[in-house]
Amino acid sequence: MTVSFDDGDLHVCQDGPRDAPALLLIHGSASSARSWESMVPLLTGSHHVIRIDLLGHGRSAKPDDVSYATADQARRVGAALDRLGVEHAVVAGHSSGGVVATALAEQRPGLVDALVLINTGPSLDAFIASESAAISPTPWPPADEQIRQFASTGFSRPGYEVPRELLDEVRAMTYYSLIATMRATTEYLRQKALPDRLAPLGKPLLVIFGADDRRWLSASAADYRVVPGAEVEMLSGLGHSPILEDPQRAATVLLAFTAGQRK
Repeated sequence: MTVSFDDGDLHVCQDGPRDAPALLLIHGSASSARSWESMVPLLTGSHHVIRIDLLGHGRSAKPDDVSYATADQARRVGAALDRLGVEHAVVAGHSSGGVVATALAEQRPGLVDALVLINTGPSLDAFIASESAAISPTPWPPADEQIRQFASTGFSRPGYEVPRELLDEVRAMTYYSLIATMRATTEYLRQKALPDRLAPLGKPLLVIFGADDRRWLSASAADYRVVPGAEVEMLSGLGHSPILEDPQRAATVLLAFTAGQRK
């Protein structure tokens, strides 16, 4: 379905029983709601699963004349949940989606019951710089090989091949929306580290990290322990994208956490 706002339409996917506890899944940069597709069937037995393509991504609008700041992305997500009639949700974010989830919790603490951050770097100090992460505006859209190189550090499981539909998601973006989103995440982290933002909120927090992440230092997951009661799960043999590399394993950890929130 499409939810329309003044600054652009958002594409929203809903799966599972509408009367079940809401679980919002937020994708990372240069991705979309499709990145969660392998996990969704594993989650709908106990949740109303909601996925939103952030503005500039997936099947949502990609205007070049609006703000892609993290706070604005979070505001749109909250407004979309309001339109759906969702009053409470556990919010899970992968990579920079966890940054948007954090901003949503800051803005709408009454809406966000708990948070799950999956391979979301806590601060810029944890970032692993890589030349392969660069992408050029010419030519645009980029060729498959350029996108594969750009995305290569996002995966670490031996033999894992980036699905073609995810390559298509990058190709469908504008260069502006891609770069503006990544810069916005950097700026949000530069202003204040995520653990420092989360600690005063008092929200239950689960941090899932692939131990072989090539974008963020996996040891940095321990930084989140300053958040009272935070749980940290390290997944051996997986990299930056457990939701794609081993959805069953990622879902098992996530569901154990959400079940605990209902007790």
